[in-house]
Amino acid sequence: MTIGTEKIDHIGIAVKSIDEKLVFYSELLGLKYEGSEEVAEQKVKTAFLKIGETNLELLEPTSPESAVAKFLESRGEGIHHVALAVNNIEQKIEELIQKGVRMIDEKPRIGAHNKKIAFIHPKSTGGILLEICEEQ
Repeated sequence: MTIGTEKIDHIGIAVKSIDEKLVFYSELLGLKYEGSEEVAEQKVKTAFLKIGETNLELLEPTSPESAVAKFLESRGEGIHHVALAVNNIEQKIEELIQKGVRMIDEKPRIGAHNKKIAFIHPKSTGGILLEICEEQ
């Protein structure tokens, strides 16, 4: 059985400063700011902005050791990942592994908004970091 994806949940954008970028996205573009939170395990602060059924997730590193800090250092600000909503993340991970997809996370972990998340390695996606996520 194939577990499908429901929609694009969010697009993650690596930024040096959420406060600075909120001016552009919220005030100038008029996107609805949904709030910020820190995800200590991933060493990032996040801010979500609503656009239709999707969110933009601004990602600011809280430590130079975070994956987002390393991304900013090597690539600069920009799109970090695309997140796809799934309805059964554990089964989706298993299905992807069985089909030979390289996973960064072989078991879901907890991300922003207390969602279960797992990342698919860019080597399996043509260079794009994909996240799958599920509401709890």
